[in-house]
Amino acid sequence: MKQPVFTGSAVAIITPFNEDTTINYDAFKKMIDFQIENGTDAIVVVGTTGEASTLNTVEHRAAIKFCVDYVNGRVPVIAGCGSNNTAYGIETARAACKAGVDALLVVTPYYNKCTQKGLISNYRMFHEATDKPIIMYSVPSRTGVNIEPETCLELSKLPRINGIKEASGNISQVMKIKALCGDELNIWSGNDDQIPAVMACGGKGVISVLANVCPKETHDMAMAYLEGNPQKCTEMMAKYLELANALFVEVNPIPVKAACNMMGLEAGPLRMPLCEMTEAHTEYLKSILKKYELIK
Repeated sequence: MKQPVFTGSAVAIITPFNEDTTINYDAFKKMIDFQIENGTDAIVVVGTTGEASTLNTVEHRAAIKFCVDYVNGRVPVIAGCGSNNTAYGIETARAACKAGVDALLVVTPYYNKCTQKGLISNYRMFHEATDKPIIMYSVPSRTGVNIEPETCLELSKLPRINGIKEASGNISQVMKIKALCGDELNIWSGNDDQIPAVMACGGKGVISVLANVCPKETHDMAMAYLEGNPQKCTEMMAKYLELANALFVEVNPIPVKAACNMMGLEAGPLRMPLCEMTEAHTEYLKSILKKYELIK
């Protein structure tokens, strides 16, 4: 049995920028404190929601080091380290390990659309090159590559392949992963709207976008299931479903960054090619935040 890197809710934290799009480390501190004070169980830094694909190498590594140092052991820090270039991703992962992260989140190589054989080789190379637990990340809607359950089974045999962030949206696939891998591969929901469904398949929690704006509620939702109250988890998901969906009215992280700005969290601007939301979507998101009493 593999002990999970975390249980409950890990925030896929945004990367706040100054107006010139340099990283705003003062705002970053406030966001990290906001998360930890409201019960977030782990922090995933420079993932998709953290605009990792727009950060250069120096910025990416600096953000990881800053997060590790500022969190200072209060909760686990998980660093996004995937790449469409395996060798480059491994360099980033090694730097993250050196910085003191607790685990690595490694997305499938994107654009190249490698085979399942290629995925197995890719993750084996990450495993051999690093010394931290690895959470695989399957999000085929963004990468064009799905981690098949049989591939999960093969990779679960490696001792530091700790689990998978499952964002395929296919609950049957999640259940098959659980059936094949049992306790040798932890599963986390990669979709906020599927928290109860994934946890019903044996999931250990969620890596969440919603937690950026509702950290306590997302934590409470996941923990309710883990503490034996699946009905409460489902009821909370139903309550927050409209908000969770509103944060994807445009491609992530555009809406969640806008929401954080509306809430006064100083998220700052986006980096191209991400751009500000349309006026109609902005007004819609604002109305949803008011409905949930996150802004006045």
